[in-house]
Amino acid sequence: MTGSPARTAPARHSAEGFRLGNEILAFRFVATLSERRAEPVERLATPERLRAWLAANELANELTAGEAAGRAAGEAPVSAALLEQARELREAIHRAGTAVAGGGLPEPADEELLNRWSARNRAHLVLSGGRARWRLPQADPVRAALAVIATDAVATLGGDDAIKRCEQPTCGGLFVDTSRGGRRRWCSMATCGNRMKKAAIKARASA
Repeated sequence: MTGSPARTAPARHSAEGFRLGNEILAFRFVATLSERRAEPVERLATPERLRAWLAANELANELTAGEAAGRAAGEAPVSAALLEQARELREAIHRAGTAVAGGGLPEPADEELLNRWSARNRAHLVLSGGRARWRLPQADPVRAALAVIATDAVATLGGDDAIKRCEQPTCGGLFVDTSRGGRRRWCSMATCGNRMKKAAIKARASA
């Protein structure tokens, strides 16, 4: 079993300062806290940043004219409390994924949190322009988007995919290894893989 069709999001490496190169939606969400093994960088510092990440991952419905006007007038799209809940979900996914990558099982509390969020999933897939996209309910779309992420995490962590943790020393991100022979080492070749390649070249030059 593999993850949900949320994997059909655009294959971009970055946008709005976010890392989008991971094939797994839930693991892209985990990457909003980067450099976990060094000095962590929080990329969801404000409610608006959460809204921007959801939009970058096609988890935001198009705004009506009235909604757009409301946003322009300063209406807060995401509450601080909801941002905190999103971060809690993110860290539960990371802990659960790290446990699975290490050959163990997620903590029951993390499983419960993921299951609780997944149960809130009221989004559905639609075909638009030849692409599968998530259509969120007009009422409480942000929570619905977080539920999609949780569902993707449950499908991925509970499936047969080979989940690994990035070997780049400062990263700690998660990925699914679909490479031939299971030799993939980095969450993204465009970021961590490229960084390690440059480090290796520098080391050889110094030697």
